[in-house]
Amino acid sequence: MELSAASEVFLEHLERVRRLSPATVKAYRSDLRDLSASAGAIGVEDVDLEVLREWLWRATQRGDARSTLARRAAAARSLFSWAKEQELVAHDPSLRLIAPKRGRSLPTVASQDAMATLLDVQRSAAEGGDPLALRDHAIVEMLYGSGIRVSELCGLDVDDVDLDRRTARVLGKGSKERVVPFGRPAGAAVEAYLRRARPALIARSSSSSPALVLGSRGGRIGARSVYTLVARVLSPIVGAETVGPHALRHTAATHLLDGGADLRAVQEILGHASLGTTQIYTHVSSERLAATYRLAHPRA
Repeated sequence: MELSAASEVFLEHLERVRRLSPATVKAYRSDLRDLSASAGAIGVEDVDLEVLREWLWRATQRGDARSTLARRAAAARSLFSWAKEQELVAHDPSLRLIAPKRGRSLPTVASQDAMATLLDVQRSAAEGGDPLALRDHAIVEMLYGSGIRVSELCGLDVDDVDLDRRTARVLGKGSKERVVPFGRPAGAAVEAYLRRARPALIARSSSSSPALVLGSRGGRIGARSVYTLVARVLSPIVGAETVGPHALRHTAATHLLDGGADLRAVQEILGHASLGTTQIYTHVSSERLAATYRLAHPRA
């Protein structure tokens, strides 16, 4: 079987059997198509370590980031591990493939004062009654108030939200379902949106949608629209141009830990499979603590 054909079968396996998220499958597809382009028309059984090393070397020469190289190496290892299980190859050539370690940078986080100001501005805009302003206020409050991913927000249906208990049932990575809490301000913003804005937005569509958050044409909102909104309102307060919905997730997690939340509780709220993924936020909180000490202590 040709490498490109094997890759497509493997991607279908990831999507249908392992039920990885669409974003993960999309990233693997990009990586494996790049590998096929680099290797040429070659059978999957003919790929050896030198072919894989040449592929990563070309990516390095293009200036790909270390995180991209590490992800591509992981995609190749997953492909050939699967191919070995399926007896498409006799030996796994990726076992000795070494990629540069990811450089771990701390996430972009807004301060609590900055978030309070941002949300005050969003609430004031929503008070005018414009459907999109009401929706945008609910989006920002929910992303910050619950720490959910943008894909999870876009996937919410109206019935997934319990305003009395202030919880949302979300479908996370790997199709794992969890229930996340959110606070009173987010609940109030969502309630106002449902009552005053959503009927006006759904009237713009020829069909009814069960989606909680609607786009300007009345259909389920897309991740790109949410990204554009968050980048517009959040970038000025964190001083970064490339900032999106995940920054609100980072901010929510950091503020939970700053407020004394247990690390494992934060892990459950965020839906992280590994506690190690959540622990990066303890570094953010520690850096803030150190910065406060340096500014405030007379002998710092």
